[in-house]
Amino acid sequence: MPSIASINYLVHDIDEALTFFREMLGFEVVSDEIGPDRRRTVVAPRGGAGAALVLKPALGDEQRAAVGRQGGGVVLFFLETDDFERDHRHMVAAGVRFREEPRHEAYGTVAVFDDLYGNGWDLIQSA
Repeated sequence: MPSIASINYLVHDIDEALTFFREMLGFEVVSDEIGPDRRRTVVAPRGGAGAALVLKPALGDEQRAAVGRQGGGVVLFFLETDDFERDHRHMVAAGVRFREEPRHEAYGTVAVFDDLYGNGWDLIQSA
């Protein structure tokens, strides 16, 4: 069965985004290939579960305007965890800005946070 392996993620600066994903979210660098005309950098949650993000420098006015607005104002990414309290505590200590306090829904524990550019993410532990 097909699956989504990776998603392009527009950034202003790859190194700035790497710092956010590694230090604040605990992601790992899957690959970081630097060629003469481009750099291809892929990050993913530790353990390799789910889709990876390909960090793409925004080129041109249209792409630069889309950085931080890739979801059109709605939560675009869902970061699933097996230990909400542990990961929420780590992210808060690392400086991640949550839009709300954790809440308990029928589907699990969730809280919305912003990435370094303002894209909305759910940190979620399924019920």
